[in-house]
Amino acid sequence: MDAPLLRRHLLLAGTASLGLGSTPGRAAPHPAASDDSAAADLDAVVAPPPALQLADGLRLATCLFPGAKAPSLGLVRDDGHIVDLAAGFKRLGLKARFATDSMLSLLEAGPEALAQVRQLDARAASGRLPTHALQQVRLLSPIPKPHSNIYCVGWNYLEHFNEGKDVRADKGVSELPAHPVFFTKSVHTMNHPLGSIPYEVGNTETADYEAELAVIIGKTGRNIPEEQAMDYVFGYTAYNDTTVREIQQKRHGGQWFKGKSLDRYGPMGPWIVSADGVDLSQVRVICRINGVEKQNASYETMYFKVPRIIAELSRGLTLVPGDIIATGTPPGVGYARKPPEFLRPDDVIETEVTGIGSFKNIVRLQS
Repeated sequence: MDAPLLRRHLLLAGTASLGLGSTPGRAAPHPAASDDSAAADLDAVVAPPPALQLADGLRLATCLFPGAKAPSLGLVRDDGHIVDLAAGFKRLGLKARFATDSMLSLLEAGPEALAQVRQLDARAASGRLPTHALQQVRLLSPIPKPHSNIYCVGWNYLEHFNEGKDVRADKGVSELPAHPVFFTKSVHTMNHPLGSIPYEVGNTETADYEAELAVIIGKTGRNIPEEQAMDYVFGYTAYNDTTVREIQQKRHGGQWFKGKSLDRYGPMGPWIVSADGVDLSQVRVICRINGVEKQNASYETMYFKVPRIIAELSRGLTLVPGDIIATGTPPGVGYARKPPEFLRPDDVIETEVTGIGSFKNIVRLQS
């Protein structure tokens, strides 16, 4: 099968069972996913954007435009087309207040930078700026190189806390803590939408999925009051806190960092939706493995909501623009299932946050 047909097959039909052997409760993995060309094609395509939950929102992406050798920022429009910010400013004769190749620069530049992007959005809506079809660009993580570790919240859905009680190695915690459980993931975990997740024999046999809503901080703050916390949110994106359970729970004294921090074990994207485009009460966090739904929960069932998370995390700790906070995963993870369902080579993980977007990552065997 040639590459274009293979890509279409994988993305439009590729999560259906093709008669391969599979674990009970799982669909069969896609058989062509271990092929290098297939993985490259998978990386190149992302699903069209869902409708914004609130009309004022913007979708901001980091991507490679056709013919480009370096990433640039893009504005993703409702029709699935994307505006090259650098080209747009040049076309209009405007000087950007931020580096148009850096999401961190845009975040650090504050409200004035976002106002400039809204100008471009208005011009694009009137047909005065050229756009690219989404399938013509390669989407990267919105923040490909975070300036610090990714902050994460553990046990933030009561059902997820309870489902792991019997299988956690550490039996010392029997009740949900009164304060959020925080940990971090290395910056090297960052992966782009539809990028591959490495599978290493002898090290990652207990790899697991964790779909999450991620918060992107938009301004500097410390000791932020809970009632003011939402003022510090720039926007939201989808995230998968991919984890190796054996390393997380049984090695290194049961400290979570290493099992959460393998290279490329934190795909994020496909873009950031500004906070004024997201109604958290309507958000659901969903994960599918080979097309089979494994996680699906509402933000409303999150134990510690975003304002409380930001308030607690910022106590004595400075948050800055571009900080990423993964807010916890819903029930349905693989290690708590009976029997356990760990990720295997060629599995396709789909992470979705409703109103924001979705992406797929393929698990690829490393030589």
